[in-house]
Amino acid sequence: MKEQNQQQTLTPEAAVERLITMHADATAALRQALEAYFKDRVPPAATARARFCYPELRVTYEAHGIQPTISRAYAKFQGPGVYATTITHPAHFRRYLIEQLTYLVKDYNATIAVGPSKQEIPYPYVLDKGDDLGAGGLLAAELALHFPTPQLSLVGDEIADGIWVNPPGEPLPLSLFDAVRVDYSLKRLQHYTGNHWDKTQPWILLTNYHRYVDQFVQWGRKRMQEGGPWNALHLPGGGVLTPEDSDEAAEHTIGNSPWHRFQMPAYHLTRKDGEGGITLVNVGVGPSNAKTMTDHLAVLRPHCWLMIGHCGGLRQSQRIGDYVLAHGYLREDRILDSIVPPSIPIPALAEIQVALQGAAAAITGESGEDLKQRLRTGTVVTYDDRNWELRWSQERRPINLSRAIAVDMESGTVAAQGYRLRVPYGTLLCVSDKPLHGEIKLPGAANAFYDRAVGEHLLIGLETLERLRRDRKGLHSRKLRSFDEPPFR
Repeated sequence: MKEQNQQQTLTPEAAVERLITMHADATAALRQALEAYFKDRVPPAATARARFCYPELRVTYEAHGIQPTISRAYAKFQGPGVYATTITHPAHFRRYLIEQLTYLVKDYNATIAVGPSKQEIPYPYVLDKGDDLGAGGLLAAELALHFPTPQLSLVGDEIADGIWVNPPGEPLPLSLFDAVRVDYSLKRLQHYTGNHWDKTQPWILLTNYHRYVDQFVQWGRKRMQEGGPWNALHLPGGGVLTPEDSDEAAEHTIGNSPWHRFQMPAYHLTRKDGEGGITLVNVGVGPSNAKTMTDHLAVLRPHCWLMIGHCGGLRQSQRIGDYVLAHGYLREDRILDSIVPPSIPIPALAEIQVALQGAAAAITGESGEDLKQRLRTGTVVTYDDRNWELRWSQERRPINLSRAIAVDMESGTVAAQGYRLRVPYGTLLCVSDKPLHGEIKLPGAANAFYDRAVGEHLLIGLETLERLRRDRKGLHSRKLRSFDEPPFR
């Protein structure tokens, strides 16, 4: 049956519909078997377990003559061959999958087939509630005797990291992440952010202070009340704000959001058209959180993530409240050194740099020399140690050599992750203190700065996303693609 199904030639739309049907059937079979075991302790038969597999998408490119030269950064073949990947939640990824497949068929006359794979769906990935495993006093170890379980040996980023070795005779990778890697991250997103993963939007702002959250929630409420494209704001813990909410009802929902229970709470502002919404994630402080969150967000293939947070200004001419537009990073975060060594340059992406600078001019109302007084472009140092100042005698020289103008703990990590995982990235920071010039972050001065600067900074980030949305295809840069890149974006 598998061979017959995979020999079919399907249109992109038909292929995705078949993926949706097969994934729904497989997950339904797994859930039914779990429910039967919860009730009667009857394990699934081998024939039943054979149904607990992800569907496989297979695309074949047979070159006839010279391979087409495509300037587009994605949906490209590096050469003829058979490419395949397993797929999870195809209904959610419908638009993405159809877009990628449509280009491959149109430009390369590729053929598409869909069939069952041999990759089993781990049973925790079909359980929606955290207490499912407690049903009837069951333990995970007991379920593992009869149902597929997550195996770390089968989950990895070898394709994205360029260390994948394709087994002889096997299809080449079609995408950076297979189904089990995607499902792994989707569950982590729910755990860390406090909302279902499917609420995550394709335009992402990352911040390191909760004060940006307050501003984002209020901005989102105003936009919904204006009757524009925005239709809901999803809060951590499941609360939802809508355009119809009264001020009293909205404040009650906001006040009851258990955001503090989640390590990196996320807020999702959605649009009526079902695409183009904005997600704001407070990743907190430090490169470990920044890497964790972007590792998981990447499987959703967002169009962009921007870091908007605070930094220490390193130049005397900078003032509290000035902006730093990063065009380079001195990566002292160390968390990615074995994956993307510091010797690998992380390029600035022109489309994002232009959008950030244009948005800053539009929101501040300043241009030319006036804007240059407030917005400085340069290198940002990202440390893994908040108290790097205590090592000033050792850090002075590399800071001088890099000509760095600001220091933080997340931006270099976020940018390196975008480069590594092929997600367009950018950084706009706001100077909250000047540690080398006697203007350290004290409570009184910090609070005055926050009240004045956070709102404007957030608006610049939001305006940047709006500008990028107008030219989404131009955003996905070839700078992010390797010479042996999988076809899918």
